[in-house]
Amino acid sequence: MTKSPIGQPISRVDGRAKVTGAARYAADWPAPGLLYGYVVSSEIARGKIEKIDLTEALAIEGVVQVFTHENAPSLAGADRKYRDDIAPPGSPFRPLHDAEIHFSGQPIALVVARTFEIARYAASIVRVTYRAAAHSTDLMASRDKGFGPKKRLLVDRPPKPRGKAERAFDASPVQHEAEYLAPPEHHNPMELFGATVVYEDDGRLLIYEKTQGVSNDHRYLQKVFGMKPTELRVMAPFVGGGFGSGLRPSYALFLAVLAARELKRSVRVTITRQQMFTMGHRPATLQRVALGASADGKLQSLTHEALSETSRFEEYTENVVNTSGALYKCANVTMSHEIVELDINTPVDMRAPGSAWGAWALESAMDELAYAGKVDPLALRETNYAERDGNHDRPFSSKELRACYRQGAERFGWDRRSPEPRSMREGHKLIGWGVATGFWEANQMPAIARAILSVDGKLTVSSGTTDIGPGTYTVMTQIAAAELGLAIGDVTFRLGDSTLPLAPVQGGSFTVSTVGSAVKAACAEVKKVLARLAKRDASLAIPELMRKHNLQAIEKVGAGVPNLPKQSKVTRTAHTAVFVEVKVDADLGVIEVSRVVTAVAAGRIMNPKLAQSQIMGGIVWGIGMALEEKSEMDHRLGRYINDNYAEYHVPVNADIQSIEVLFVEEEDTIVNPLGAKGVGELGLVGVAAAVANAIFHATGVRVRELPITLDKLL
Repeated sequence: MTKSPIGQPISRVDGRAKVTGAARYAADWPAPGLLYGYVVSSEIARGKIEKIDLTEALAIEGVVQVFTHENAPSLAGADRKYRDDIAPPGSPFRPLHDAEIHFSGQPIALVVARTFEIARYAASIVRVTYRAAAHSTDLMASRDKGFGPKKRLLVDRPPKPRGKAERAFDASPVQHEAEYLAPPEHHNPMELFGATVVYEDDGRLLIYEKTQGVSNDHRYLQKVFGMKPTELRVMAPFVGGGFGSGLRPSYALFLAVLAARELKRSVRVTITRQQMFTMGHRPATLQRVALGASADGKLQSLTHEALSETSRFEEYTENVVNTSGALYKCANVTMSHEIVELDINTPVDMRAPGSAWGAWALESAMDELAYAGKVDPLALRETNYAERDGNHDRPFSSKELRACYRQGAERFGWDRRSPEPRSMREGHKLIGWGVATGFWEANQMPAIARAILSVDGKLTVSSGTTDIGPGTYTVMTQIAAAELGLAIGDVTFRLGDSTLPLAPVQGGSFTVSTVGSAVKAACAEVKKVLARLAKRDASLAIPELMRKHNLQAIEKVGAGVPNLPKQSKVTRTAHTAVFVEVKVDADLGVIEVSRVVTAVAAGRIMNPKLAQSQIMGGIVWGIGMALEEKSEMDHRLGRYINDNYAEYHVPVNADIQSIEVLFVEEEDTIVNPLGAKGVGELGLVGVAAAVANAIFHATGVRVRELPITLDKLL
């Protein structure tokens, strides 16, 4: 019997196209008579445009048009009462709607010209007169006197309090209470956001775009521009990274479509690296965690509160605190989340939204509680292990976190850890070991896939998802091949096209669970047909069998639908145990992360090679989150000032040393038909806290504001 490709470390089926340059991205697609658009960005953070003088720009030879709020077509409104039919839901900023300025860098005009260079130059001489208003962009300067939910939230509210957290805290013999501050961060995938809109002879639009959801953007454009579904097609066969920045339609897409429709010409709009910092970000977040424990380390009280930023025109929150009430066993828990309106663009989902910041605070606080109670940090976590989700009083669909702790600790050598800070050295370097727990929800959404088996034995499967880098092309090929017993080379998977069967955005680490279930279902339908044909001709190969029955192809559609009756009765979560070693120069405070071991429980691992890559990428990001990454805002201007690859610091090769990923066996029959949980977000969660905890163990200095830079440590 042929070995199933599921669970095998198969290399990316799209890898050759990417490394040879055959893969085309949004700004690579040619079109006859293509025009180029360049975005003009606002210079103030709040106020109003009094005048836009286009005289000089329009006089440049090669400039075709300049679109502003004064000549843009009237479209659907952009106030709070209007909700775009998109994911994530809400009322995102719509360019060129009116003269109001909501944030620095807001797109206020689009110059369209025969070449990119002409458009860029003409954009530089668009003269804008503003009436500036006082702005506020500093979360800490705007914080209220206390915490507590005051506004309607766009995500689930934190669960209701249980027990009496404050009273239990006061009565606890071991206590820890502190605030943890995390800065804004920006997505900076290699590929810039852009859209190439090909205007066809019949007025239809063929759109190549950088996006994490072609169906999402197709639906958005229909609603905003009043177009019929057949009047446009959105394509994204290859995407150069997303991390959540492409979940919502970009303003490059909006402006390119607007210009193409008005000019009846093909138009390409690509934004600059600096403008990538105007499209949303991971919000600055302040958290307060108060933990109370008994003398033997059992949690008696847990309070987790968050304060984060949003724009003035849209409310945005993340599930920062919610998981805390489920991760550890505690009878007295209070969680809350408040948001502050600032003169910024709306924050957006960024890899592991909510959990990345929530775990940073909670897992740092757990480490501090361990030291306060003179308990081993890993032992403290095991003592408070939750067998059930305390938020909803229900079991987990599966949970092998204990095995993660055990296997990770054994591989790392945690039993050799000296408990006292500054007690481990290597020459002039202080050695520190830290641990943290990671977690991410294991969701499944509805999706549809189509499978076509041709008479030559080749299978083509398709679904309107995208591949932003995790290996969707490859894993879907594996699932399809396994279901029908075919070789990988006989299967082709198509994605990134709004004409394909409906699939949700690629985000939340639910693509394998969601689209993979639909692919499995579609191929199962094909297999049923083959089974019926083979009842009397079992010895025939598939091509011979189909020819005998005069079939040129078998085409079936399958739906991946969540089993809500089962899934709603359990909590579905993937877990990690993250162990980190740091070496800190005793004199200079220079930090190096010398070793990371992460043990992962994420159900059935479809492709260990790709899954390991995803976890390692998350770990690298977590190291950057802990030590380097921060969007620096000049609050006098209300503008980010390190808006480039040179000054927005992320880890480079020299920063990364040993990383080991262990996959712990975990069987889950509830999460989806494949038994798989996502790992894209999971690898990041908890890493920053593990690094911070290791730094404290090395130095005895606790830093509660990210990133942990030399000035804070010294």
